[in-house]
Amino acid sequence: MVFDGECQFCRFWIHRWQRLTGNHVEYLPFQDSRIGAQFPELPRSRFEQSVQFIEPDGTVYSGAEAVFRSLAVNPRSRFWLRLYEKVPGFRPLTEAFYRFVANHRTTFSALTRLFMGRKTVELES
Repeated sequence: MVFDGECQFCRFWIHRWQRLTGNHVEYLPFQDSRIGAQFPELPRSRFEQSVQFIEPDGTVYSGAEAVFRSLAVNPRSRFWLRLYEKVPGFRPLTEAFYRFVANHRTTFSALTRLFMGRKTVELES
């Protein structure tokens, strides 16, 4: 999973997802020098727009689908991907919500701090 490592909101949620997925998903900020070398076919602008979940076979998923696919490595979180794939309207709704949140990260960062606490979390090594 490739994300914006300079975004506190993004780092907060990546940390939470990391706790759910354990060592089954590798999380790297797109600012990491390995990203450009490892995925030269993906333009930086794609990483700047949304998270990217890259499967071992090279298949790339973005946005809400990337989140749901990464969380699906945990059996208790697979229902999100099933909803995304099977429930009519869920895919466009979650993608629109993801895009809205991504475009208003500052506001959602403040709301996250308000409702979940001010503590800034760093990715586990």
